[in-house]
Amino acid sequence: MVFVTILLGLLPSFLMVALGGLLRSRLSRDAWQGLDRLNFEVLFPALIFVAASSRPIAVADILRIGPAVWAILFTGLALGYLARPFGPPRFVDFAGAWQTAWRFNTAMAFVAVETLINPPLGALAVAVGLAIPMANLLAVSALSRGSGSLIQTIRRVATNPFLIASVSGVIVGLSGFTIPDPIMAPLEMLSRAAIPIALISVGATMNWGALARLDRFSGIICATKLVALPALTFTACKLLAVEPTIARTLTLFAAMPTASAAHVLAGGFGADRRLSATLVAQSTLLAALTLPLWITLIALSF
Repeated sequence: MVFVTILLGLLPSFLMVALGGLLRSRLSRDAWQGLDRLNFEVLFPALIFVAASSRPIAVADILRIGPAVWAILFTGLALGYLARPFGPPRFVDFAGAWQTAWRFNTAMAFVAVETLINPPLGALAVAVGLAIPMANLLAVSALSRGSGSLIQTIRRVATNPFLIASVSGVIVGLSGFTIPDPIMAPLEMLSRAAIPIALISVGATMNWGALARLDRFSGIICATKLVALPALTFTACKLLAVEPTIARTLTLFAAMPTASAAHVLAGGFGADRRLSATLVAQSTLLAALTLPLWITLIALSF
């Protein structure tokens, strides 16, 4: 019964992705890229900032959540590297695909958390806010290896809109300051538009035949992201008797499919964009099966 309820809760989001697939031909490629850019630069930063700043954040939460989400990212990096012998020979092409083993879909995280009783939105915002800079740092560092572009790496990470929004939101949450309604209201309006536009855009740009190209290399990457990371996180939370709100947040975070824009970053560094795009599609499609199972386990266990 719990599984059916959660599946029904996620169904509207998956239908939005399907709608994007149906609308693909209605807009030009430039239009879809423009929507992606709008989401990246404006809408999702607004969502992350609102989620982090609209409720008080305790320093203890940062000290507990931060190291945990970083450990999840580094575990994904280490396990994903096991696929190296089966991947492309050029390291930059491998790095473009490798990043999908630890990067996460922020839109899906905020959708999935709403299916939980008493959704831990504040804790998730902290987790996302602390994970974004590290995930991007690891991805950009891997892709720029050997290019001598340390300054470029630092600039890309420091100017990431998600990073700026998350850090700003966490600072406001820590301060306890309440942003006046005339300023917060438009930010909340922008934040409400982020998820539906992101889901439609994912469906419009997704390669729906990607599962037919699942092989040993992509299988290891997807299994790392969708099975190994949430399983290890769930087990660690149980063994360490982690407080339920934090345990639910961390396990849900670990179960997310990879970032939908991973192929954009890969292409920017000259990596095989098609390979990373295929992995994004595979991870997203497979998450339609794995994510309801993990959310059910979270709901029954914490």
